[in-house]
Amino acid sequence: MRVVLFEIGNFPVRSYGLVIVLAILLGMGVTYYLSKETKYQKYVIDITLYSIIGAIIGARIWHVFFFQWGYYSQHLDQIFSIWNGGISIQGALVGGFFAAANYSWRKKLNFWEIADVFTPGIIFGQAIGRIACLLNGDAFGSPTGSNFGLIYPKGTVAYDTYGSQPLWPAEVWESQWDFIVFGLILIFKNRTWPKGFLFLVYNILYALGRFMLEFLRGDSARYLFDFTAGQWTSLVVIPLSIILMGVLHRKSCSQTNK
Repeated sequence: MRVVLFEIGNFPVRSYGLVIVLAILLGMGVTYYLSKETKYQKYVIDITLYSIIGAIIGARIWHVFFFQWGYYSQHLDQIFSIWNGGISIQGALVGGFFAAANYSWRKKLNFWEIADVFTPGIIFGQAIGRIACLLNGDAFGSPTGSNFGLIYPKGTVAYDTYGSQPLWPAEVWESQWDFIVFGLILIFKNRTWPKGFLFLVYNILYALGRFMLEFLRGDSARYLFDFTAGQWTSLVVIPLSIILMGVLHRKSCSQTNK
């Protein structure tokens, strides 16, 4: 775990930023490769760049207003200080999805088809991205109360919060879960589904894993029923995705029967 990997002159190269860039590039590469037999491959780079802007905005909004509003409500001047840290992957996904939907609408493309095309690359990028959290010492777990767990070094938020106590490897297990979801998505991709189903299955699987792993997190504020913002977000995503699957299935059947 290294917050700063090395320095170029007086400029520190931080592990988090470097791995996140790598995650975006690899996720885009996966999408570009898997979309080679579709009409959407030529749009992959443009949609990715467009979605990054939405993802940054969404990630910050989610972190400030849903995860750490107790702090930011008392430090309003820090809301826009994203360079000081503080983003949420769930907010990034929401922001990125809205940006991609807007792009699709403007270009008169089918959003659900695009979402399916991007799904494997999105979850692959998420899996790589959690490695950034491990190196940076954030998205950490709570104390295990035993000799098992990750011990974070000085200079990380995890150490500042819990010291040298062993913590649950929440971000490591989430990365592993994301890789499992990536494998399942590749398997499901070989079958014929209504447009948008692959994307919604990914949403459900990721949200289920995130909900369970949030019980181990030690860096998140807790609200009603002692659930974190990540768990409440997951509880919205799962039923909403199921409802949308029903709508898309019905739409697909009606088009088939015409």
